[in-house]
Amino acid sequence: MTSVRIDKWLWAARFFKTRALASKACDLGRIHSNEIQAKPARDVYVGDMLRIRNEGGEFHVQVLALSEMRGPAAVAQTLYAETEASKEARL
Repeated sequence: MTSVRIDKWLWAARFFKTRALASKACDLGRIHSNEIQAKPARDVYVGDMLRIRNEGGEFHVQVLALSEMRGPAAVAQTLYAETEASKEARL
């Protein structure tokens, strides 16, 4: 697999509880991929930089792995790396 829909990836990475919520966030302009507003069907590739706004705050992450399936939280955290600036801003 070389790419996956952004709404599926956001759900698998546990940024949203349902794929429908991930899709709605895309439609509302809360998701940016490489500084471009993302639609739900936009493909995500390893190495992409995402800006995600959800109820937990704003996250700036780099995609490390792809997945279409939701798994345990420990596995979901291996799909991305949050930038240090993002961690500091949320604190």
